[in-house]
Amino acid sequence: MTMLTTHPFADDDKLHEECGVFGVFGHPDAAALTVLGLHALQHRGQEAGGIVSFDGEHFHTERHVGLIGDTFTQRAVIDRLPGPRAIGHVRYPTHGGSLERNIQPLFAGFSGGGFAIAHNGNLTNAETLQDRLQRHGSIFQSTSDTEVILHLIATSRRERLVDKVTDALREVEGAYSIVCLSGKKMIGCRDPLGVRPLVLGDLDGAAILASETCALDIIGARFVRDIEPGEMVIVTPEGIESRRPFAPARPRFCIFEYVYFARPDSHVEGRGVYDIRKRIGAELAHEAPAAADLVVPVPDSGTPAAIGFAEAAGIPFELGIIRNHYVGRTFIEPSDAIRHMGVRLKHNANRDILAGKRVVLVDDSIVRGTTSLKIVQMVRDAGAAEVHMRIASPPTTDSCFYGVDTPEKKQLIASRMSIEEMAKFIKVDSLGFLTIDGLYRAVGEAKRDGLAPQFCDACFTGAYPTRLTDNERRDNVRQLSLLAEAG
Repeated sequence: MTMLTTHPFADDDKLHEECGVFGVFGHPDAAALTVLGLHALQHRGQEAGGIVSFDGEHFHTERHVGLIGDTFTQRAVIDRLPGPRAIGHVRYPTHGGSLERNIQPLFAGFSGGGFAIAHNGNLTNAETLQDRLQRHGSIFQSTSDTEVILHLIATSRRERLVDKVTDALREVEGAYSIVCLSGKKMIGCRDPLGVRPLVLGDLDGAAILASETCALDIIGARFVRDIEPGEMVIVTPEGIESRRPFAPARPRFCIFEYVYFARPDSHVEGRGVYDIRKRIGAELAHEAPAAADLVVPVPDSGTPAAIGFAEAAGIPFELGIIRNHYVGRTFIEPSDAIRHMGVRLKHNANRDILAGKRVVLVDDSIVRGTTSLKIVQMVRDAGAAEVHMRIASPPTTDSCFYGVDTPEKKQLIASRMSIEEMAKFIKVDSLGFLTIDGLYRAVGEAKRDGLAPQFCDACFTGAYPTRLTDNERRDNVRQLSLLAEAG
């Protein structure tokens, strides 16, 4: 969703999806439904949200920093966002520029009328395209790669809007699921590899587009189908048209959606997320067993996998860590002493459960290792006799360039330490990760298919499914700079 992917919160030790999209076409309460849909997708982006509606004559825009439930009031929805068509977006923050100007949907006035676009994903050649566009006179108002798509549409020589959008998307590399709104139609499209999710629903004849099925559930919409990789759907009052404007490609859906990003109650690419996470836990129990008295999830992301682990291992499942859900990113830390409490602001050990027990902690991933270290120490301080950490994914060794907020590779603990070294760093009695083949088995594949994987698993394997044009360009600049210094 944005070109800069270094997260501003240095002590936040989780990977974060950067956005979710939602759209309604043909319902009198389009904006209100979009608010509900975005609320269901809040896990995909908590920093800001926006909605653009169309009333048949005019476009209306509301964009706010903060959670959807805090910022989109009834007055904003009803009074300022009229019309039967609307699209919306929730965003997770990254560095770069003013936050307000990056909030989506982005809106532009083209020669043929107004146009709004919301984007989930990340373009890997956005900087290269922006440089070209700026040399030809384009002026950018944000640091979002979504604006690159807008400029490509505006400068396309094609006549029809759908052809302009197709023209633009054929130039971009990377991952995208987009929802667009013009005065006449709503357009949804996934990149040819289908890295990010997008689904189609129906509510009393109104077409719904959403990042996940949980957003359909909250408004009572019927799930119709997944938008397929490389598919573009055009929604008009006459119906829904499907196009395949790109060359066929082997799909590479993001496997980490199953591990962590998608909500457990969603169905993604025909698979129930909760069921897969339980199967991940069962695979983990077979691959990395531990002699223990309790299986304890690191809430909330580790809970389904911990249930699957406990069932497969025959070890009791207990809520040995309780999460405080009311500590947000705007929490005011009044002193250094409070700030250094760190993880205890969000998690607290259930001492009566943990004391004297051999504990298996189950979490979805280890990024920098700093949070895992604090949680392990908290469990030990609660009296645990042994602490064994089990991770419901392979080691995260490589950065994501497809719309996930990831530290640089050198900041990923698994990129510079062995499993034994990581275990020593986070101070556990043992540490085990799910293998890549175990993860594939859990999602319904026999194993990873060698050099032709069925998913995008680059964060675990370094096997990126597209060119990383901007990254290669930056590397070349750095190398030339080093050569100049050496000369």
